[in-house]
Amino acid sequence: MSYRLLSVVRRQRTGRGWQNWSSGRSGASAAEAHSVTLPAQAQVVICGGGIMGTSVAYHLSKMGWKDIVLLEQGRLAAGSTRFCAGILSTARHLTIEQKMADYSNKLYHQLEQETGIQTEPLLSSLLRRMPDLETLEILKLVNCPETFTPDMRCIMGESPSVQGYFVLAGMNSAGLSFGGGAGRYLAEWMVHGYPSENIWELDLKRFGALQSSRTFLRHRVMEVMPLLYDLKVPRWDFQTGRQLRTSPLYDRLDAQGARWMEKHGFERPKYFVPPDKDLLALEQSKTFYKPDWFDIVESEVKCCKEAVCVIDMSSFTKFEITSAGDQALEVLQYLFSNDLDVPVGHIVHTGMLNQAGGYENDCSIARLGKRSFFMISPTDQQVHCWAWLKKHMPEDSNLLLEDVTWKYTALNLIGPRAVDVLSELSYAPMTPDHFPSLFCKEMSVGYANGIRVMSMTHTGEPGFMLYIPIEYALHVYNEVMSVGQKYGIRNAGYYALRSLRIEKFFAFWGQDLNTLTTPLECGRESRVKLEKGMDFIGRDALLQQKQNGVYKRLTMFILDDHDTDLDLWPWWGEPIYRNGQYAGKTTSSAYSYTLERHVCLGFVHNFSEDTGEEQVVTADFINRGEYEIDIAGHRFQAKAKLYPVTSLFTHKRRKDDVELSDLHGK
Repeated sequence: MSYRLLSVVRRQRTGRGWQNWSSGRSGASAAEAHSVTLPAQAQVVICGGGIMGTSVAYHLSKMGWKDIVLLEQGRLAAGSTRFCAGILSTARHLTIEQKMADYSNKLYHQLEQETGIQTEPLLSSLLRRMPDLETLEILKLVNCPETFTPDMRCIMGESPSVQGYFVLAGMNSAGLSFGGGAGRYLAEWMVHGYPSENIWELDLKRFGALQSSRTFLRHRVMEVMPLLYDLKVPRWDFQTGRQLRTSPLYDRLDAQGARWMEKHGFERPKYFVPPDKDLLALEQSKTFYKPDWFDIVESEVKCCKEAVCVIDMSSFTKFEITSAGDQALEVLQYLFSNDLDVPVGHIVHTGMLNQAGGYENDCSIARLGKRSFFMISPTDQQVHCWAWLKKHMPEDSNLLLEDVTWKYTALNLIGPRAVDVLSELSYAPMTPDHFPSLFCKEMSVGYANGIRVMSMTHTGEPGFMLYIPIEYALHVYNEVMSVGQKYGIRNAGYYALRSLRIEKFFAFWGQDLNTLTTPLECGRESRVKLEKGMDFIGRDALLQQKQNGVYKRLTMFILDDHDTDLDLWPWWGEPIYRNGQYAGKTTSSAYSYTLERHVCLGFVHNFSEDTGEEQVVTADFINRGEYEIDIAGHRFQAKAKLYPVTSLFTHKRRKDDVELSDLHGK
């Protein structure tokens, strides 16, 4: 292995520069005590010689890097690594953690062959010579520091503020399990610019400055440690570090029964508990089966379908991009796959892709003016998207990128009567002729001016998004709720949103879409304009994929023989079987109150029965298969669809209702 190791215990600085580095440990060997001079430069400097640092150095050298310096203040593996011997488990909650642990396990066996370390044979020989050793007990109390993170997942990736500075830390007592795999993925990231697996759930940029508060960390880590070995039911939430980021409407919604979940530190309503419901029972309900909030969410979904609902979606990430000339358009055209050269007032759904054509972000962009754009992204994209944009924007440009997430409260007005509510609150005509789909206008709502109203809802249902300057948020909300009373208005939460979106086959970034997913693999070809007149990041990869075909395809599955009341529910991560053969996993799931079925989204692969290699997946391949979803060892039949089927089920149910009413009439 061609890397230099500098084992440093105590540093002494004499004059300018670093020199005379020596060991202060009594009885240190001559090899440890000699002075070491740091090199003037290196291709990479790794700080820390525990299992993570040495793993990164090992994998970098395997990938061809030679000029590697590893700095350690004491002995190699002298920190928490030395207390981890034997703590190697491959049973992990997250898929990426399972892959890291599995790779680590295989690597350690491989290293035994590479380095000649034969500990097991030596121990066996020793026990044959001294059999009494087998009955000895080692009693030792160890008290040493260990690192934990706010969400029980390790931290990996490039710093969003310092380019070329990579972090691998916070193993939550799983350093030995993750050491090999984590070191490999970070080394790939450093060498190639991206890892070979989707590691978003571990990415450093999932956190922001708000999670660096010492008080927050102290309280959260006290909660995290017991949870490491606790059974985690679907959609559970941390209890500490809450109410950190809230909408101006938080207290108002909380008083009306809102139950909350947290995303990137932002409180978001899950659902609203009616006055007649037992709040304590709902809070304590933990199950993998039908949840106690089922009927509550059903009533919210029904209201979205038949009347009008309001969902506070203020947590969405919001950026404004402006320039004095045409540079804003030119840069955005290069960074996004869809064509943003649209008339002022139009909204474009688009992806922000990487060189491989994978999704770095999935967003909507409204053109506010000739040189001004308003970008809406998922909540947890605030740090990641900002870093990506800054990294790819010209340094000497007159382009202005501003994070305006905190400036606007976002209300999602969903349902067929949403147009009636807004019509009464504004002088602007709201009919489709004057306000077509995917359109944006600044208008007055009640007494408030400058409200950005957009004809979209992120659910496929009719309605509007209102982006309201925060000082007007409470006034606009009160006006909407007051006028909406005659139209049956009510509050709704994100659980209703999830149900509505999944039956429309709307994919979520971070769940269904990630950096290894391309638009062609998830049926979003319409959001890519390969011939828009200029190059964009990922275009070459998509052109090649279009020619060669895709090797996985996002598919909707509707469970047929699943009993919602009695069977375990699908949540995500369930195996998908095609004609009895494993074909992939689900990425998200929700109950559709319209279809009266569970709906899962997941990627279908075409694995060769002979070699296991991935082959091209076509629409015909999807449609010809018989599918099952495995939920906790029980397989349920499922229908596979490449398009939403809401209209078909709705038509069938209406027909059944008519036939039933005719029967009753007779």
